[in-house]
Amino acid sequence: MKFSVSALLVGLVASVHADGNVQRIPDSEWDHILHGSDILSQRSAETAKTDGYLADYTLRSRIVDPSVLKVDTVKQLSGYIDDDANDKHLFFWFFESRNNPAKDPVVLWLNGGPGCSSMNGLFTELGPATIPRSDLKPVRNNYSWNNNASVIFVDQPVNTGFSYSGTSVGTSVASAKDLYSLLTFFFKQYPQYATQDFHISGESYAGHYIPVTAAEILSHADRNINLKSILVGNGMTEPLTQYDYYRPMACGEGGYKAVLGQSDCRAMDNALPECKRRIKSCYDTENDSTCQSATNYCNGNVLGVYSRSGKDVYDIRKNNGEGTPEYSTQFLNSNNTRKAIGAERKWTLCDNSVYQAFSNTGDWMKPIYRVVPGLLAKIPVLIYAGDADYICNWLGNRAWAKALEWPGKAAFNQAPVQPLKLGGSGKEYGKVTHSGNFNFMQIYGAGHMVPEDQPVSSLDFFNRWIWGEWKN
Repeated sequence: MKFSVSALLVGLVASVHADGNVQRIPDSEWDHILHGSDILSQRSAETAKTDGYLADYTLRSRIVDPSVLKVDTVKQLSGYIDDDANDKHLFFWFFESRNNPAKDPVVLWLNGGPGCSSMNGLFTELGPATIPRSDLKPVRNNYSWNNNASVIFVDQPVNTGFSYSGTSVGTSVASAKDLYSLLTFFFKQYPQYATQDFHISGESYAGHYIPVTAAEILSHADRNINLKSILVGNGMTEPLTQYDYYRPMACGEGGYKAVLGQSDCRAMDNALPECKRRIKSCYDTENDSTCQSATNYCNGNVLGVYSRSGKDVYDIRKNNGEGTPEYSTQFLNSNNTRKAIGAERKWTLCDNSVYQAFSNTGDWMKPIYRVVPGLLAKIPVLIYAGDADYICNWLGNRAWAKALEWPGKAAFNQAPVQPLKLGGSGKEYGKVTHSGNFNFMQIYGAGHMVPEDQPVSSLDFFNRWIWGEWKN
């Protein structure tokens, strides 16, 4: 999901969230309640020591009647994972596969921000329906990712979307532990999905969330999560390299005409050395204030040059404010929807208090990418990027993928770049580089949200990925 542009530029934003308006639903109105003690009682004594914190969690879940909201006809589940000891409550909404839910994989989808709701991905990108009209009637998405996979959308970190807390989470590492807990409880409560392949997908700041969450899952030997791969779309994963490519992308070197004049291009060049010095200091120390300083300087003096131009940071072809109206906010906040899915607070697209919590720790600039080599030793990794995005542009994502130090680096950099083509028409919609467990895709004509801009292409490469076409 999109970042808060104003937050990026100033680094300081107002804290606005609806925690004071939470209306907790009685346990009697949920179909299932699963306590942490139920999880730990079936773990080994050694595992119970390392996973002892799960005792604080509880899963409340229910079956969502498809006939009420008409988002899709498939089986749906919703609910909260609660950490009552720390007053944290994460919301999820699960949709079974339209094809063969008994065999099809399960996919987690995460939007970014930090602080932007995955319900936006559900209703504007890859979910089973959109809300394009003011009558709030869902319209079927024929290119939904749940055509051949069950998909779980999670509002995280806490205070994002329908999730809430009296406290805050300010790092990707902390949010990963909450996600691990949710998934552990979900697959325990619904074991019919636990044996299927599981993939983590998302975009934008999920370039931070996904690698760390995958590493957290794989660190637990006695896990019930059958993780098979991760997919990161237009992610912010390795800032030191990514920031090298803001000037080239804006100044005509990314496949689109220049959108900035020479003076602005020079201003970005002039600010880049100090930006990189600060990011390197962040990488070296991982100190919160050092990393926050890097974020504020680089976003104000490098990224900010573009942002102040009036161009859309999520699509270099557009100006700010251009787009198609949609009504998912009204739909999600309707009494009918909130009652059906058990939502306990008002929904917001992006919560600035979450962004502020992550800003305070400097999480944006921290070297999350360092966990990726360890992941590549165990599972396939796909980095894909719409080539019209600016903020997490394809040039920077390709560059950090090529620069990553791992045993397969040389082979990956020597691997041929192959066309991506639709099976029926043979139309080329992108390019893919594949070697070992590492994969990079450039998707033509898509901005920051690839499934929204190129739904046919998006579903094509997604299906081929989960079916194992690029498996090592």
